[in-house]
Amino acid sequence: MRKSTLGLIAALGIATGGSALIAYAQAQDEPPAQTVPEPPKAPKQTQRQAQAKQKPNIKILATGGTIAGAGAAGGYGYTSGQFKVEDLINAVPGIEKLANLSGEQVANIGSQDMSDEVWLRLAKRANELLADPKVDGIVVTHGTDTMEETAYFLDLTVRSRKPVVLVGSMRPATAVSADGPANLYEGVAVAASPGARGRGTLVVMNDEIHAARNVVKTNTTNLETFNSPNRGEAGQVHAGTVTWFEPMDKRHAQDSEFNVKNLDELPRVDIVYAHANMDATMIDAALAAGAKGIVVAGVGDGNMSKAALDALAKAAKDGVVVVRSTRLPAGMVMRNAEVKDDELGFVASGELNPGKSRVLLQLALTKTNDPKRVQQMFREY
Repeated sequence: MRKSTLGLIAALGIATGGSALIAYAQAQDEPPAQTVPEPPKAPKQTQRQAQAKQKPNIKILATGGTIAGAGAAGGYGYTSGQFKVEDLINAVPGIEKLANLSGEQVANIGSQDMSDEVWLRLAKRANELLADPKVDGIVVTHGTDTMEETAYFLDLTVRSRKPVVLVGSMRPATAVSADGPANLYEGVAVAASPGARGRGTLVVMNDEIHAARNVVKTNTTNLETFNSPNRGEAGQVHAGTVTWFEPMDKRHAQDSEFNVKNLDELPRVDIVYAHANMDATMIDAALAAGAKGIVVAGVGDGNMSKAALDALAKAAKDGVVVVRSTRLPAGMVMRNAEVKDDELGFVASGELNPGKSRVLLQLALTKTNDPKRVQQMFREY
């Protein structure tokens, strides 16, 4: 039957010039080809898991602040710490593309209420997390008022090469054109950057990256409030793209000698503000409250009135460590320049402002109250 069909179709093909018909007939006469099954495609979940493994794992530790604040739209008033860490993450479109994120609520306060207790809790948790090989970096959401102090405390106490980045906002989450989501996005981008390793704690705000030691809040309400007056920015970040500048040359992070693992409290250190007609009243009050150290926010190059100088000289002889800083926004306090530090047993703060000087002195006092050793720490850190 097949042969007669083939012959007939062939004859028709010759008569009509239909080569396609001949090819069709030959195909009908051949045995059917074996179908080779395609290998199964990987499930979508496995593909997502593979993509996730390529991204760094960043932990977000939330402490409250304006970035988590809420208030009436268009007004100045707001209350800090009204949103939780999950709310902050979910408010940032595309942030999940930068890193695998998870969050913890360490505190939920305005940074004006930041305390030694929260500092110690935060530093201990950061050290625990960064010791885990599955964690590549940490972002801390924080209020801006004391951000520079918390950043410097973490810079001295988180002993890891992995990045720690602080972010915040000048406008609450409910404000028109809130800056918190953009700052959080860029903070995660910086923490995910390989170039952030070994740079210690950083502050990321308004497209700028600042080293914790150098950064200062300079304006009450402006978005561009954070600057590093003496040394400049550590880098910049634009839409997730990071550009790095010169690294810090002082001891920090993995090179720090300070360990808070077994600390439950920090020594009391008070700041006394110098001014015209200054007497010893505030110095006496600090000593009566049990201060182990006093930082003077001095006029000019860390100077003060004779009454204050005499009271502090006596305190230094009694074992209280006295550090001279300046109330000015920039510049260095030079040793033995206007005050005879060697003779009086004082410490000169160098580049550190009063707030940063207090942080370093608190940690220094966990090691020593020898002003010579403390002065060496102010040079190294």
